Amino acid sequence: MKIDYNIVYLKKLFPLRISRGVRDGQHNLFISISDQGHTGWGETSPGASEGAATAEEAQEQLEAFLDTGPNLDSVQDTYDAALQFGLAPCALAALDMALWDLMAKKAQLPLYQLLGFSKPKHPTSITLGIMGPEEARVRLPLILEQMDIKTLKVKLGSNDGIEADKLMYNEVLNYHQKFPIAIRVDANGGWSLDEAKHMTQWLADRHCGYVEQPLKEGQEHELPELFKNRPLPIFVDESCRFATDIPKWAHAVDGINMKLMKCGGITGALRIIATAKAFGLQTMIGCMGETSISIAAGAAVSGVLDHIDLDSHLNLNPDPCEGAPLVNEITMPLDTPGHGGKFKV
Repeated sequence: MKIDYNIVYLKKLFPLRISRGVRDGQHNLFISISDQGHTGWGETSPGASEGAATAEEAQEQLEAFLDTGPNLDSVQDTYDAALQFGLAPCALAALDMALWDLMAKKAQLPLYQLLGFSKPKHPTSITLGIMGPEEARVRLPLILEQMDIKTLKVKLGSNDGIEADKLMYNEVLNYHQKFPIAIRVDANGGWSLDEAKHMTQWLADRHCGYVEQPLKEGQEHELPELFKNRPLPIFVDESCRFATDIPKWAHAVDGINMKLMKCGGITGALRIIATAKAFGLQTMIGCMGETSISIAAGAAVSGVLDHIDLDSHLNLNPDPCEGAPLVNEITMPLDTPGHGGKFKV
């Protein structure tokens, strides 16, 4: 097998602000694996919390792992060997999705069919980052009306406190009165336990469907207290990286948000799906500054999920890749061999 690397700078259409900071662009690592006339594509969106702070660090880790001679003919064996080696999950994600893409292309099947899944039926959420009400008033029509989107994920957990969160969310409510939309909230761990209790009740009274990661990673011991008498479903994101994390918190959450960059790719996502369903939990998939290549890989597993947040490629200026089109608000996998993601010609 022949493996190539490419680092590309991605500029965001709108800077994204969350509780941990703001980002207007980043360098992502892309890998291609060629064998028997087929090429599989993978992508790393780096992050210190995911084990590799830069694209260069992710590539160095991948090269070191591949020098150990893993059995690339077995995706599962490669995944397990990579975890044992200590490969960063975001770097592993690129290798894993490229191997799955290659396998599906050799089988001449769309990846979602190779995995035994149907196409997704749920719309993707479009993300609105933390901002003031004036900016939200301008941004909402741009990202919803022009794209004909009716599902919104609102980032809260402002460093200015919950009153700032309320001001921003009220602007979303004003929009909702004119153009009804489904609203979800992601606090990215920006609230204390008392703030989370207050805000979940406040949001429950204001058309919010669920709250994601209300408490900071590392404060999971407070989840049972928040879960008790909760007025809204609670999902965890940063608090659950792998399937092995699910049994720790299954009694204190309603659902799990998986991300390929957190769990190491499609193999990790499949294990999360199986474990979450075994515990009777809802499932969601999100993304982390990825192009259509990684989004296409995520879309391949989204047919069995309850909620979908695969929209980062829509906030690139431009997306250098293709393969994850938005069809009637759904991030749709293609009916072509592989996951469908590739660089534009």
